[in-house]
Amino acid sequence: MNMTFYKYQGTGNDFIMVDNRLQIIDKTNIKGIERLCDRRFGIGADGFILLENDEKSDFKMVYYNADGNESTMCGNGGRCIVAFAKFLGIIENETEFIAIDGLHNAKVEDGIVHLQMQDVSKIELFDTHQFLDTGSPHHVEMVSNISNYEVKSNGEKIRYNEPYNEAGSNVNFVEQLSNDNFAVRTYERGVEDETLSCGTGVTAVAIAMHKTGKTESNQINLNTQGGQLKVTFNSSNGGYNNIWLVGAADYVFKGEIEW
Repeated sequence: MNMTFYKYQGTGNDFIMVDNRLQIIDKTNIKGIERLCDRRFGIGADGFILLENDEKSDFKMVYYNADGNESTMCGNGGRCIVAFAKFLGIIENETEFIAIDGLHNAKVEDGIVHLQMQDVSKIELFDTHQFLDTGSPHHVEMVSNISNYEVKSNGEKIRYNEPYNEAGSNVNFVEQLSNDNFAVRTYERGVEDETLSCGTGVTAVAIAMHKTGKTESNQINLNTQGGQLKVTFNSSNGGYNNIWLVGAADYVFKGEIEW
């Protein structure tokens, strides 16, 4: 059959979006999803996202990495599916939807998508890095001269080695630019390469930088290879809540492909 798809991107993190409210997609077809995400033999994307019906919220988000496997929460994908839901007429400017890590609130203001992330209560601090889960697991490590840093080779080593091993972790390299501004480059598991942006990654970076005293601001600007994102939050009793990931999410094109 032919499958209608939509391509969306959020600060260069790009996704194939499919309206699956009629349950037409075989979600066990891992090789098929991987082929769609391949940049030479398919459409090309960092991830594959299905929008489905949900009984208790506006819609359900089902997210797959580029390797075809269903994965944990994707922040930029979450922002893109909100824009997609608005495009389909499912929502207007505010929504509540379900993802693998629970319910998310979101709103669209002047084309900018504000996505509320899950609370973070545990941040592990080490001499060389921090580790926390913002819907997906993230290793956060500060470096210098980030524009010339070897993200793929260094990220790959961290992702596969102790303590992460086969399950792996996303790996974020960070350089502080000013009090509330940080440059971030991310190696994403499942893509197994650097992506232009990672929403859960910049969320993890913002919280880690605040937790370690690199900034006192609760409104952090994050410069990624694909553009700028903002993360805001409240902190209390060592934890973080009311966390919002903010940035553009744009429609790119629509097409059909044999599935």
